[in-house]
This record gives sequence, structure tokens and C-alpha cells, in this order.
Amino acid sequence: MYAILDIETTGGKYNEEGITEIAIYKYDGHEIVDQFISLINPEREIQPFVVNLTGINSSMLRNAPKFYEIAKRVVEITEDCILVAHNAQFDYRILCTEFRRLGFEFERPSLCTVELAKDLIPNQESYSLGKLVRALGIPVADRHRAAGDAMATVKLFKMLLDKDSTKSIIQESIRLNPKYQLEPRHINIIEQMPAITGVYYMHKSDGEIIYIGKSNNIKKRINQHFTNTNPKSKKIQMQVAAVTYDATGSELVALLKESEEIKRNNPIYNRALRRKVFTHALYSFVDEHGYINLKIDIADGRKNPITTFANRQSGKSFMFNAVEEYQLCQKLTGIYNTKTSCFKYDIKECAGACIQKEAPEDYNKRVEALINKNSYKNKNMVIIDRGRDIDERSAILIESGVFKGLGFFNLNYQINNIEVLESIITKMENNRDTQHIIQSYLRKRKDLKIIHL
Repeated sequence: MYAILDIETTGGKYNEEGITEIAIYKYDGHEIVDQFISLINPEREIQPFVVNLTGINSSMLRNAPKFYEIAKRVVEITEDCILVAHNAQFDYRILCTEFRRLGFEFERPSLCTVELAKDLIPNQESYSLGKLVRALGIPVADRHRAAGDAMATVKLFKMLLDKDSTKSIIQESIRLNPKYQLEPRHINIIEQMPAITGVYYMHKSDGEIIYIGKSNNIKKRINQHFTNTNPKSKKIQMQVAAVTYDATGSELVALLKESEEIKRNNPIYNRALRRKVFTHALYSFVDEHGYINLKIDIADGRKNPITTFANRQSGKSFMFNAVEEYQLCQKLTGIYNTKTSCFKYDIKECAGACIQKEAPEDYNKRVEALINKNSYKNKNMVIIDRGRDIDERSAILIESGVFKGLGFFNLNYQINNIEVLESIITKMENNRDTQHIIQSYLRKRKDLKIIHL
């Protein structure tokens, strides 16, 4: 659990500042579950430059509560939480100073979004909150006021969690937060899981990831892990101390994240999923008469496939449908093995490419249409799918036929502006597995929105 905060102060000499406004959003890694926002009477003068910057003046604070009146609420909302702030060292120092004046030692683990951003979003012109969120297309209101800046930090932290491919933030959080380590029963973990689409991570007590999975209903899937009686499930049940998850909204995003993170984290109980996710592929060649032939064959890493399939049956099913949709020849697609005309020609449903009665140029146009639809080779495009919230969408970026990564956006200009789009995209590895996942999903979901760049 995180307490994401922002503090406005009076300015002045080091450790003599007072708090004028505080905003704290309690964030569980997916949504805000509690919040506290208040002006505070600092009982000291506000520096003129701070008044100009924030708009907060002494008359506004005359009837505001003093810090000792809201201290208990700050302690309660941050209890068992990791403090998160932009330039956390400053906010944490100010809070500790105020509590020290009351004779109370305030201690909380903390994370700084400046340091995290420098690591996860390198090469930005500036890492000040205003300039950084503007560069990333994150909407912000009430700049230099606690609530506005804290909310911008929540949105930035959400993006950083998405970009944290190695899960170092989550793993560090589990080590810092004993509540996760001491969870005594599996039922408690299940109760914390949502019935949403995403990727889940099973951790040992030291934070190590031992299993990664994907589901359209995380709660249901975790329940299955804890109720299954096979040897692998029993081993997981014995070792799991916490389960964390990434909401994705989109099944495609979940599949891509699962594939990438299994390869990166190499969890001990994911051995079966480290194998290739496809066994067969669609290849093309031109015969001696100039016709493009199609063939489903065992996947060969030395060849460039048009698309791939989980098994031979899936490939054959695709080819049967393609013959109908594109009016292709059964013989030239490997479905009907003959030295003469195919069956469909005999029943007048084939134009005769099998016996050179249809011109190769005419037949090949239809084959090329199929290839173009089912391959994103050399294409520049963004696949738009569901997001994690009702007003959010996911974006999968492909440049020159290469999968670049994925991200989430709320505003259309974030994907219409290529520089902003690239800044919100979390880079991911392009490989044969990701190509298979994307192509299979596109075949299944014909209603997806695709923007060609």
C-alpha cells in the first residue's frame, strides 16, 4: 500500500519551514482507496515568493487547522504504507520536522518518483513534476497546490509501475511492508484479488517471484491455484506469501506482459511456459507457373512466417476459412493433394488456378490480400484495445513490422503525437512469441481499432 503525498510549505530557513497544505492519496497499486486534503495554519509567515507560486496566503489559513489537529489523521492514513512523493526527501523531511515539534518520531519507508522516473523514463529534458508530466501527456490541474500535484504524482507513479518491467518497485515494497509477508492464510490473499483481466505475480516471503500468470479473472485463477491438488500447485501453496497483480484491461496486453516477464524473471514454477507458444506457421512460395502457394508447416526459426499457430489443427482451421473468405484454390493452399484440378474447381467454386485457367496476377491479388491482413511485416501501426479504467485505452506500438512495446492513454493526442506516444510506451522485446501473440489476437478480435501511422 502506498501513501502518495504532496506538501506545500511557508518557505524559509532549513528545518524552520511550516506546512501550509497537505494532500495524501492512499493507493493500493491500482486505485485510490482513501484520501486526506487540508489547508494547515503554519503559525508562521509565508515567504512572498511562495504566495506568488501557490496562491496560498495567510488570510486563507487563519481558520485552518494547526498541524497538531490533523497529525493523528496523517498517522492513520499512512500507517503500513510506503510514502511516495516527487522529491520524497523534501516531503518526508518536512513531515518528520512537524512531528518532531510535537515530540513524535514519524517513520515510514519512502519511494521518490524523481529517482524512479530517471531510472524508468531516461533522457527526459527535465524531471521537475510539471515538465515531466507535461512531456508524458499526463493531465494535471491546480499546479503548485497539494491536491493537484499529489494527483499528478499518483498518475505518474501508476505509469512508473507499468514501466517497472523487472518488478523492482513491487518486490521492494513487499520487503518493506511486513503486512504482505505475514499473511497467514490463502483465503486472505484471495479476498484481496479483483475479478479483472491482468497479470499476477506470486511471491515468496522475501519478495522473489516464483510464478507469473495471466487471467481474465485474477480472483478466480488465484483461487484455482490454492485449491488445485497437483504437485506444482502444492509447492506454490507452500511457498507463496503474497500475490501482486498488474491490471491490464486488455487480454492482449496481459498475454504480452506475461510472455515478457516470464522470460525476464525466469520464475521457478513457470518452466512449461518458457517453451515456444507456437508449433506451426504459414509460409508462402511461388511455383513454376507464377502462383503464390500457401503452406501450413512446422515452425522453422530459419524462415520468416506470415503468421504462426499454437498447433497444426489451428493452422488447418485458419486455412479452411481463408479458402472460403478469399476464394483461394484448395490445391495451392495444401488442403487438397492432387496433380489435376481441386475439388472446388470440379464443383465450380474455384476459378482454376490449380490447372492454370485463372491468370496468376488475378489469383495472387487475393493471396496478397490475405497475407497483408495476417502479417504486420513492414507496417507502422498502433493497436488500440481496452484500458484498465472506463476512460482509458491501451496502445500496442508496431514500427516497421517490429513490436516496440505498449502503454496506456486517456487522451487521443497522446497517440496522435508520435513523440508523446513513444514516451508513454513501455519498451518490450520483439520476438517470435510476441509476433505469434499479436497475430493470433488480431485473428480472434476482428473488431479491434488499428491506427496506421
